[in-house]
Amino acid sequence: MNLLTFSRELRLLTPADFKHVFNQSIRVSSPYITFVARENSLTHCRIGFAIAKKQIKHAHDRNRLKRVIREQFRLAQCELPAIDVIVMARSAASELDNSALRAVVDKLWQRLILMQKNQH
Repeated sequence: MNLLTFSRELRLLTPADFKHVFNQSIRVSSPYITFVARENSLTHCRIGFAIAKKQIKHAHDRNRLKRVIREQFRLAQCELPAIDVIVMARSAASELDNSALRAVVDKLWQRLILMQKNQH
């Protein structure tokens, strides 16, 4: 049985975790979203969000973005290498509907997987 959960171990929680990722990271971007990633020493991937109020003005838009991206992460976690990922959004991301957002996020996951494979 494949457990596709989103437990506490799959989240970046502390400022030190975020700082570690921002130092010596790789980035994959679209006009809407940027993933900042770095390898971790764990056996699984983790995700954190840094979605600024300055970029996405309304809380309901920020929450929708995080909810959709979290769900895409939950479904893709078994394909991802052992990395920490921070998600940042640009203001244009709030204009995307959920299906377009899912497509952008899936494309970024695939690019991130390819970049990790090419580094090794």
